[in-house]
Amino acid sequence: MARDPRYDILFEPVQIGPVTAPNRFMQAPHCNGMGRMYPDSMIAMRGMKAEGGWGIVATEQCDFHPTGDVTPFTETRLWGEMDVPYLAGMVNAVQKHGGLAAVELVHNGHDTGNIYSREVPIGPMHRPVTWRDHPVQARAMDLSDIRDYRRWHRKAALRARDAGFDIVVVYAGHDGTMPSHFLSRRHNQRGDEYGGSLENRLRLYRELLEDTLDAVGDTMGVIARFAVDEMMGPDGLEWQNEGRDAIEMLAEIPHMWDVNVSNWENDSKTSRFAPEGYQEEYIAFVKQVTSKPVSTVGRYTSPDAMVSAIRRGLVDMICAARPSIADPFLPNKIKEGRVEDIRECIGCNICAAWNNVSAPTRCTQNPTMGEEWRKGWHPEKIAPKSTDSHVLVVGAGPAGLEAAHQLGKRGYRVTLADAAAQAGGRVTRESTLPNLNVWARVRDYRLGQIAPMVNVDLYLNSELNADEVLEFGADHVALATGATWRRDGVGRHIRNPIPGADTSNSFSPDDLMDEKRPDKGPVVVYDDDHYYMGGMMAELLAGEGYQVTLVTPGLCVSSWTEHSLEQEHIEKRLVGMGVEILPRHSVLSLGDGVVQLENLVTGETLARQGTLVPVTMRLPNDALFDALSADQGKLAAAGIKSLRRIGDCYGPATIAAAVYEGHRYARELDAEADPDGVPFKTVKYDLELGG
Repeated sequence: MARDPRYDILFEPVQIGPVTAPNRFMQAPHCNGMGRMYPDSMIAMRGMKAEGGWGIVATEQCDFHPTGDVTPFTETRLWGEMDVPYLAGMVNAVQKHGGLAAVELVHNGHDTGNIYSREVPIGPMHRPVTWRDHPVQARAMDLSDIRDYRRWHRKAALRARDAGFDIVVVYAGHDGTMPSHFLSRRHNQRGDEYGGSLENRLRLYRELLEDTLDAVGDTMGVIARFAVDEMMGPDGLEWQNEGRDAIEMLAEIPHMWDVNVSNWENDSKTSRFAPEGYQEEYIAFVKQVTSKPVSTVGRYTSPDAMVSAIRRGLVDMICAARPSIADPFLPNKIKEGRVEDIRECIGCNICAAWNNVSAPTRCTQNPTMGEEWRKGWHPEKIAPKSTDSHVLVVGAGPAGLEAAHQLGKRGYRVTLADAAAQAGGRVTRESTLPNLNVWARVRDYRLGQIAPMVNVDLYLNSELNADEVLEFGADHVALATGATWRRDGVGRHIRNPIPGADTSNSFSPDDLMDEKRPDKGPVVVYDDDHYYMGGMMAELLAGEGYQVTLVTPGLCVSSWTEHSLEQEHIEKRLVGMGVEILPRHSVLSLGDGVVQLENLVTGETLARQGTLVPVTMRLPNDALFDALSADQGKLAAAGIKSLRRIGDCYGPATIAAAVYEGHRYARELDAEADPDGVPFKTVKYDLELGG
């Protein structure tokens, strides 16, 4: 299929100092929870990006000295020669496919507690460290410390050159790097030449750029990654003031500018809080003040939006992290005229969340993320069928759709049946909630892929009972029948049903998504799930005019969303809507339109009038499985070789987990496996003290 000529501009080369990017696509430096801990996984993941057409593929932040130890986060590291081999492996994986490999050098200054290295943290001032509130302080750097720091950075750039990298990214962004700490007036009140005026506060970053250019700039591109606005008004950097002034003062020094906003919670806002390309208004000035190439991020998934940003003179390169995770082959699909095959990022930030809990990154749209080496999964390739089996998939939610899609690609005959009038299951339901419409991409991508498959049939309004499944004639049956939210409050904190909670005076999230509503009046949302749903129910009801109190045993609203970078945004929105928030509270009982609450710290009881909306846990919809598995003889007589539950029907979790389980089912069908073995490759250690 021919490429649309409108997109030709995306495949023009870009000169970055002494190196040339083959196109305008740069995979932004992004954390991934693999790094030095799971290096084979990291190498294969980055190589997949290059295979998919990303012209520049960067590491995550790479700390280069023990005084900037990022433990417990599993990033890359370049402390010495011992770190070169695995990074060289990443370079080889990228360059093998014609991409340029970039390393982002970082020292997180007074953020890091150095809990592994046990070195005393350093920064521009005496300050407590910020990450996880470790009871540790950073000491103020003197001029000798600054000279040491510059030397460490220079040596790291030279080691990166030795590892074969093509580009060094000098990082001053996200309010999380030493140069950004020196630049910030709230972090830097020094009285020497590194404090006071903007020129002085910017001095360290200028020196790092100049040192790096002097050390490796003759053979490597040097990119300045810089946050122009901290989105906190005059208390921080603003693009129209010192953010712009800083760029103007350093405009021609680096080979390229990669600009964004700070901090990470703002830079990587979820689709719930920011649209595609939302950073453009903050970075639009940069190309006006420098002759060097410019890139930015913005969760770009639309090639038209990419082309527009370039033609409007905003950027020269499209930089992307999350879209490159959702679809490592996004550039090649545009290049090959297969735009409809792009697996678009939904902006849910499950990728960031898994990294933030120090685990390998996962993706809702791309279930192969992190499995490229571990399981040998390729995002675009899957083994052909090994039998002529017919597979019945019951349930067209995220697990069922993904299973049917991948089984169809393998060549199996697939029948996909769902009781609802529309496919998508929980994705369809949840995408109708406020500002979650982008999540429908999970459904729409898979339906679009299934539509042309002559070997896959989709039947809606088709609820099947056990007898109908047995009579169907399928060789294999996968049940993806989802899960249902409880109404009685049982969850992490409350282990028995709340007295008085029943269907007449409590409403589950499923009820609300089914358009059922309490009588107009006060509502108490009890959130013991701690992810997005509790805050979402409060937002939904408050937006419809209900007086809402959100009660949670957690320390704050939607506490787990700290990992997905949303917690502050959620709380700010709810407060702005007038929602009363009661953290560290639980529900005691419900009766006569009154919800009795308990303060978990003091034991004090209090009451709120209204209907209860408990958001606690879901139960698998596994009645069909129980009915079918009750008589193995009937299964055998019907010719059913295997019966499996997948997705929320097997274990309620995230949408990403459901998609993964559907994908896994399709990959493993008819495959032989050791039921007691580890189902993936693990890291092999070369131990100095091995037995």
